[in-house]
Amino acid sequence: MDRFYEDARTLARMRAGPLGPFVQAFAAQLIEQGYTRGSGRLVLRLVAGFSRWVDRRGVAVDTLTRDDIGRYLKYRRAHQRPRSEDAGTLGRFFTLLISKGIVAEPKATNDLTSARRLEEEYRQYLQLERGLAPPSISNYLPIARELLRHFYGNDEVKLSGLRAADVAHFVRIQEARLRPRRAKMMTTALRSFLKFARYRGLISLDLQASIPAVANWSMASIPKTISSVQVEQLLETCDRDTAKGCRDYAILLLLARLGLRGGEVADLILDDLDWEAGELCIRSAGQRSDRLPMPQEVGTAIVDYLRHARPTCASRHVFIRVRAPRRRLVGPSAIGDVVRAALQRAGLQPPLRGSHLLRHSLATQMLNRGASLAEIGELLRHRQQQTTTIYAKVDLPSLRPLALPWPGGMR
Repeated sequence: MDRFYEDARTLARMRAGPLGPFVQAFAAQLIEQGYTRGSGRLVLRLVAGFSRWVDRRGVAVDTLTRDDIGRYLKYRRAHQRPRSEDAGTLGRFFTLLISKGIVAEPKATNDLTSARRLEEEYRQYLQLERGLAPPSISNYLPIARELLRHFYGNDEVKLSGLRAADVAHFVRIQEARLRPRRAKMMTTALRSFLKFARYRGLISLDLQASIPAVANWSMASIPKTISSVQVEQLLETCDRDTAKGCRDYAILLLLARLGLRGGEVADLILDDLDWEAGELCIRSAGQRSDRLPMPQEVGTAIVDYLRHARPTCASRHVFIRVRAPRRRLVGPSAIGDVVRAALQRAGLQPPLRGSHLLRHSLATQMLNRGASLAEIGELLRHRQQQTTTIYAKVDLPSLRPLALPWPGGMR
């Protein structure tokens, strides 16, 4: 606490209340997470205020729940200007109290509705038995949740009463409000859930066959790309003299030179960097992993970031937030934000603006330089050959001789 405050009276006020000793422990966490003195003071005022609020309300510490955090935030909004990160800060403080054994951890499945219990069992099935990656699980769970809500609401779930006509009707309702690609994913997730239900003995009929197919022409669109010149413009927008620019440059190079997915970049840990072999270990869905050669340009950028720009923190992930709390970049969306910011700086406005833009661009550039589809699929680590064939549509010189002449046109 002394790192943030020097005045004895202020220190006493920060440590007041039944949670005062744990405000001190939280201050130690803030130092580890790289908070500056100014930002740390804002956080400590918030949690110290929560401690005093608990004391005034006469709430027993061992009965605190996350609902009390919500009530305190409501009280705080009525008296002070709130900050967007207040809820997350108090959530981390509550997690600290749980780890110290001061408050009880929320009970898991026993106090949940039957629908929530079934959803949790399905999540474990996808993770432990199917070996799905977290992004896939995040796509599948909402579909199962919506199915259970649609048919049962808060009532007891009895899947044995579900019929083929019910499933088909549910799909038609969902399909009407979704885009084709999302609707196709919805049917895939629904088949997965019904397969799980039959595996668990919750249904006796094979209801997967009752799910109608959704029309989605996978080869109907052309991959959205930018040229190699524009990729270089994107890289040049990074101010490598700053910590953020140094980090973003390394991220963009991984996307542009190796075609990594956004989630794969975010998931990289220090142990994945094999400097002796000059390779990267990429951990994919389930237990699969691939080793890719690390180009010198990419390796130099990562070394520059690790030596001069990566903040000191406990996380083993390669890429860390620039601002406190110093922790990993979470998921593909964080990497996509890096790409979108670079596109904006470069004045580029392609139809696709996420991390996959550079993956598509790399494949197209390889094709233009004479690489085969098999070679492209090997670099991009496609599990199915059909996934790579979409890039044949951008090879116009090779496709032109195959095109039929327009009736009545010039030959």
